[in-house]
Amino acid sequence: MTDTNHMDLPLFSDDFKQGITPYFIQAPQIKSGAEYYFETGSGLRYQVLFAKKKRSYLENIVNFSVLSEEFEDEYSETNRGEIYRVIATVVEIIHIYHNNHAYSTSYEFSGEFKQGNESRGASIRTLLYYRKAKEIMNPFWEIEIIGNRVIVHRKKRKNIP
Repeated sequence: MTDTNHMDLPLFSDDFKQGITPYFIQAPQIKSGAEYYFETGSGLRYQVLFAKKKRSYLENIVNFSVLSEEFEDEYSETNRGEIYRVIATVVEIIHIYHNNHAYSTSYEFSGEFKQGNESRGASIRTLLYYRKAKEIMNPFWEIEIIGNRVIVHRKKRKNIP
């Protein structure tokens, strides 16, 4: 047996269920598209963009950002009590994206540092992403924090029972 990746394993655990209703998602017009948008109840518009890593087209960087121009400091001023629904929406977008890109082998996230916390090893947002990933990921995927990045990658066949 070769050391290839399992391409038929789901990204999320079998018992994964969204406990919070995501916001309405504006998906790309074509299924293979990489730009998703949503707007919160308070009117903030977000973009979730999937970029391919240079070394492999199957590895993704997930860029999550606020598009509303009224904020200069995205971290501290955009928290309007909507964080759990925002995270639920991002999770749903990743679910949709992965269903359309089932051969993807990794996803990488990083969170912005809150002003004054730049000396920490990982930002509060990165730690939130890590905690959520550990909660929902299929056990056939590995999750690690490297610096201020959360990396989720498919386990190699030899590491799967």
